[in-house]
Amino acid sequence: MSGSTVDNLIKMANQIGDFFETMRDRNKSLEEIAGHLKRSWDPRMRRALMEHVEQHNGEGLKPIVLDAVRAHKMLN
Repeated sequence: MSGSTVDNLIKMANQIGDFFETMRDRNKSLEEIAGHLKRSWDPRMRRALMEHVEQHNGEGLKPIVLDAVRAHKMLN
């Protein structure tokens, strides 16, 4: 995927992270972020996000999103 596409995915993932970050239980937040990505994102989008995490250490992702993606490798 192009750089601008990955940038858009990062932006959307961070928005999801912003929403779920308000939960009191951080582990539940991580589950909800990963679950939302799994349910709502096309597999190609999830693969592109995972590739970004693996190749660029998740640069640009909020820490909570990066933690969710790493903790729940089911995003592929």
